[in-house]
This record gives sequence, C-alpha cells and structure tokens, in this order.
Amino acid sequence: MDKMKMKKRLTEKISGSLMQEDAPMAKFTSFRAGGCADLLVQPQNIKELQDVLQVLQEEGCPHMVLGNGSNVLVKDGGYRGVIVKLGSGFDHVTVEGNVIRCGSGALLSAVAKAAADAGLTGMECLSGIPGSIGGAVFMNAGAYGGEIKDVLRKVSVISQDGAHLSELDTGSLDLGYRHSILQQTGDIVLEAEFMLQPGNETEIKEKMAELKARRNEKQPVNYPSAGSFFKRPEGYFAGKLVQDADLKGVSVGGAEVSQLHSGFLINKGGATATDIIQLMRIVQAAVMERFGVMLEPEVRIIGEE
Repeated sequence: MDKMKMKKRLTEKISGSLMQEDAPMAKFTSFRAGGCADLLVQPQNIKELQDVLQVLQEEGCPHMVLGNGSNVLVKDGGYRGVIVKLGSGFDHVTVEGNVIRCGSGALLSAVAKAAADAGLTGMECLSGIPGSIGGAVFMNAGAYGGEIKDVLRKVSVISQDGAHLSELDTGSLDLGYRHSILQQTGDIVLEAEFMLQPGNETEIKEKMAELKARRNEKQPVNYPSAGSFFKRPEGYFAGKLVQDADLKGVSVGGAEVSQLHSGFLINKGGATATDIIQLMRIVQAAVMERFGVMLEPEVRIIGEE
C-alpha cells in the first residue's frame, strides 16, 4: 500500500487529524501487544465511514474495522493496510421504554449500565464483557449462560464497500456460538437495537455486581488479555482441557497461560504478539496430543509475522 497516496485520497473525505501513520496496534488492542498498522483512520460518523470505505474499495486497499480491540491480536510484522477505528460518533446509547438503541462503538458495559439505570433486565450477564457492541454482535458474544442474540432485536449495517445500508433482524444474522453471518459478508454494524424487560433496578445492579465480583475472582483481569482465548469445543470446556494438560502457568517470553484461569493467555509484561501466538500453538499441540481436541482461537489474529 502506498501510504502517502492513500492518506492523500482519504484526506479528500475526512480530516487528516483523524489519521495516524504507522499506528502502534498495541495501543488499540486489549492484549497491549503487536505491530503497527500502515494507517489508522477514525471516522466520526456514518457519512465519514461510508466515504472512507468507498475510497478503500476504489483503491483495492486491505482494511479492517476495529471497535474496542478486545478480541484482536495484530502480529508483530504489523498490518499492511488501513485499520478503520470507529470514532466517538458511534458511542451513543438511548433508552425508549423497553428498547435500547446504541451505536456499534458503544461499550457493552456502558449499554448494560444504561439498561440497569433504566430498570431493564436482560443484559446483566453481558455487562462484564470488555468489548464494543459491534464486536459483540460480530462474535455473538456471551458470558454466564447468556448471549447477545438473547436480547438483540435488529442491527443496521453498511456493506464492506460503503455502498449499501440495510437492516438485519436476528434471524438474518445467523447467530450461533461465537458466530454471525457478518463473519462471511463483511458487513459492518452501525447501530443495534435491544429489547429488554422491566425489572427491579436494585436487583439488576446487585446481579451485575455479583457477576463482576465472580469475574474478578476467577479471571486475570489485572493483566492484558483478550478474554477467553479459545472457543469452547463441543462437549468440552477449553480452560478445563488446558488445565488438565498441565499447562497452567506455562509461558513464552512475556505471555503466560493464566494461573488463575487456564482459558486465558495473558501478557504478564512485555509480551510480543509472537510470544502469544507461540504459546497458543504450544497449548493447541499439547491439548491435541493429550485429548485429541483441536482448540480454535476465539481471538482474531491478523497481520504479518
């Protein structure tokens, strides 16, 4: 990618102050590791996003849309293309009756808090997931027995080339375990609408506090990570397989299998993306050899070695 040419073309559409060359992706992802993206662009509204996507399409430029970066790892060689990080114009959250509408850049925790403040129940189990709404829909995020699909009513999306806006209901999204149709289509979530139920505000907040305490007790929240690193294999729990393979505490460089929760790979300090990926492969090989199960990463790994 010709960075100068791309930056010049994009500057015709949005302010140059919203762009960053050689953007360190460790700063924009929860693992706090990884290389640089050639260019990072932060459109602040749907029109700017549409313009950016259309330029990228015309130029045939590799790109990826990033929300909170809580489920992404960029390899140390960096990303040869443009990272489109949704700006503050995508953070809005509004409550009308039992319905919450929010931008795809809003944090799941913020939306869950807004629901609790309005006395609406249904998002308590999702309140501790450290991702954006867009990423949560893309992955059908879930925790403690609940998933986004349980409360999601519909989303508005934009096509990868910026040319088409449309609405999709939950049936059209093909939501399954850590899966949505967006992973195939490349459509980008702009807004989401949730249907919740009236509840007791005090009880809702107590439930959220209880789940937060449980999360803090059992998960390594004090270290950078991407949450549960591996998908749950059918019939198993990934963390249990890793623990039973005697991998708890195993490390490569600054990356470690958490001693608190074996399903987490954490950055104990100074970990590179290569450390994390090598540790992932060690875990995969050991679990495969011991139990005949191939663990698949839940984390999206992009970029070059």
